[in-house]
Amino acid sequence: MKFYEVSPYGVVGKDFRVLTYAFDGSLSVGAVVEIPVGRRKFVGVALRAVAQPEFECKQILRVLVERPLPAPLLALHAWLGEFYSTHPSTVWQTMLPAGLNKNRRAVKKSLFSPLNTPERTNYLFTPEQSEAIQKILKMSRGTAILHGRTGSGKTEVYKALAMEAATRGKSSIVLVPEISLTAQLVGEFQRDFANVIVAHSGQTEAERARGWLSALHADEPTVVIGARSALFMPLPDIGLIVVDECHEPSYKQEKAPRYNALRAASVLANKSGARLVLGSATPSIADYFTAVKLDRPIVKMTKLARPGAIKPKTTVVDLTKRAARSKNPIFSRPLLDAMTKTLDAKKQILLFHNRRGTAPVTLCENCGHTLMCPRCFVPLTLHADQHALTCHICAHRQPPPTSCPSCGDANIAHRGIGTKRIEDEVRRLFPEARVRRFDGDNRKGEGVHDLFDELRGGEVDIIIGTQTIAKGLDLPNLALVGIVQADAGLMLPDFSASERTFQLIAQACGRVGRGKNPTEVIVQTFQPDHPAVVHGAAQNYAAFYEFELANRARGHFPPFTHLLKLTNSYKTEKAAITAAQKLCGVIASDITPVVTSDTSVIASAAKQSSAAKDTPSSPGLLRRPSAPRNDAVDNVIASEAKQSTPPKILGPTPAFYERQRDNYRWQIVVRAENRADLQQIAAQIPPAKWQIELDPNSLI
Repeated sequence: MKFYEVSPYGVVGKDFRVLTYAFDGSLSVGAVVEIPVGRRKFVGVALRAVAQPEFECKQILRVLVERPLPAPLLALHAWLGEFYSTHPSTVWQTMLPAGLNKNRRAVKKSLFSPLNTPERTNYLFTPEQSEAIQKILKMSRGTAILHGRTGSGKTEVYKALAMEAATRGKSSIVLVPEISLTAQLVGEFQRDFANVIVAHSGQTEAERARGWLSALHADEPTVVIGARSALFMPLPDIGLIVVDECHEPSYKQEKAPRYNALRAASVLANKSGARLVLGSATPSIADYFTAVKLDRPIVKMTKLARPGAIKPKTTVVDLTKRAARSKNPIFSRPLLDAMTKTLDAKKQILLFHNRRGTAPVTLCENCGHTLMCPRCFVPLTLHADQHALTCHICAHRQPPPTSCPSCGDANIAHRGIGTKRIEDEVRRLFPEARVRRFDGDNRKGEGVHDLFDELRGGEVDIIIGTQTIAKGLDLPNLALVGIVQADAGLMLPDFSASERTFQLIAQACGRVGRGKNPTEVIVQTFQPDHPAVVHGAAQNYAAFYEFELANRARGHFPPFTHLLKLTNSYKTEKAAITAAQKLCGVIASDITPVVTSDTSVIASAAKQSSAAKDTPSSPGLLRRPSAPRNDAVDNVIASEAKQSTPPKILGPTPAFYERQRDNYRWQIVVRAENRADLQQIAAQIPPAKWQIELDPNSLI
């Protein structure tokens, strides 16, 4: 009889991180087993063999998977639990597929069924692509940022790197931020790779389990493509991890463990001895700055991949000017004219607006009463096609009123613009056009990945959607991109609002200008002079980076500090406030004002800034920001470097969504230059009533 410590899948008690069991035979570290806990059966992972304990042990019921989990995956599990202060059982719920202990029928359908992808001759790399590939291959391991403009051919670089890994008998993982992008990428890789596994949350439980088992038992080099969770596919020998569109906030999981997939990918690559490539046309400010500070490779690709490609004509329309407006409440004169010309030329149009529904606000024009969710205290969104007002937080639904609930007046107005309203207006203006809308309200089978062949084949004339269509898509027949309201997210009270607006605009603009045919981008905005709009429309990352970095230094936000966001949830407002105030007092009493000898990354930023002035920029491998700083930026960063401070408590304050699902929510933000201080604070907070998030992408 042998004894093993087993980590259960699912929390069986906050104080039980591992349980000891007996087994008649030998188990490998990482074996997936079924264990009894009370009267229930749990999946568990054997972590280590131990001596016979003094207490009586239950027996492991059965071994579910003969081949053990790879050692790098076990190391990643341990790191996630420690780094994000999360119970290990909760981490397994993220890493392992559900239903591993279910008895499933064998399915003959291949997981590697090819998609309908156009044939092509051998691809010839551009000089810039070849240079990028060689520079990354010079790294035996480690992380590189592939900073390539939209249309520069980053996907071909990913494929070449995966092919090189396959020649060494190693597998690859390619992450995408949205399920909608998997179809296009899978099609590209299936041209050159025999074994391609798709993994994302849109699959059924059985499909995910089969894919997971196929990855674990893969004896040939395999490519796994999928959203964030694909990182945990148990490939035995990983040689490459790619995080495409690495700037996207969807790489941060919003439930425990609230991990950042980029950080997790870095740990997995390190444990596997693999290369990690972070690809984006608009890398996050924090990631780019960190790469510069740590002297990590930044490989730039500035030219379009297709020979003879014509840059799009870009027009920024100032909606505050009467001359630009039309009789239509949504589309300006320039955009309406461009849409008409594009349809006459039998080309495609893409209309981007990052708001779902028909209208985000319903109000009485007599007294101003606004229809709010009774559970969440946020304005209800009109969905005219469903004849319903809906809360996008708790899914509360009610019919639109015929009169004001407050004053009884019948003058009810629906204000604002959503994708459904844009769709209705487009169908009214262009009744002959074939229209498709893509957003969070699509039903199963109506997503971009489901209809990608239809989009690519030109069977849709006008594509309307939210951020799901603003990135990654390469449609050869697309000739016009219209951004309906570019500044829609600028006024959010969050440190990342400008950066997110810039990224969405730049990515949407990058959907065109990839071929030899003339294309156009029209950006409608009420703030045409805002740097996020100006630089986003011009796809000028270097200029926006300098602007935003100075703002972050001035406000003591990442990358110059680390953040810990704590949010509680109580049935009464008084209880939420009392708990927040009490926790603030506890945290404040534990904070010791200590300034380390290393005055944080702010001081390093000042040195980097000075060095950047005297070093000529390189079109290839960079070790600093590509654009020289101006004196104003230098002065801001240098002055902030002298003001190194101990951890600081911001709050307590009501959360941005103060009430959700009948519960009141209050928030505390702790800011520190040393992340270990925040980890220590997080480890002492009871998770029962507090949502603990280290390194939040946003404070909303």
